[in-house]
Amino acid sequence: MTIVDNRKAFHDYFIEDRLEAGLMLEGWEVKSIRAGRVQLKESYVVFLKGDFWLVGSHISPLASTSTHVYADPTRNRKLLMHEREIEKWSIKVDRLGYTVAALNMHFTRGRIKLEIGLAKGKKVHDKRESEKDREWHREKQRLAREHNKRG
Repeated sequence: MTIVDNRKAFHDYFIEDRLEAGLMLEGWEVKSIRAGRVQLKESYVVFLKGDFWLVGSHISPLASTSTHVYADPTRNRKLLMHEREIEKWSIKVDRLGYTVAALNMHFTRGRIKLEIGLAKGKKVHDKRESEKDREWHREKQRLAREHNKRG
């Protein structure tokens, strides 16, 4: 079940590989995410000190958050990945120039997971081409619906 999607990532990047990673979250963050108060639009993933970190995601604290807990909505959150996956993806990021983008946040068996993608940046003409393809697909669907109504 999807909590939030990052549609901007698909607009800005070609996604070549995907991976599901866990997140190290605090209790108030889990409650806020379950309430749908999370945003991935400006977030990205960086490789620091041997781990991948989610940077720039915004989790708004609920009004019922405890008073003795400091709720930082934009703190960096560590991704939980297997050592082999970290090695494989870090090599691609460091040597081959890939970017890691946060694609969506969802539930898997009651746990909150983040789907990340190994991405290459799109140029402006690639973005235009994607937009043309999307519009043509919509137009084909519209024409097919009209044709089926007449038939």
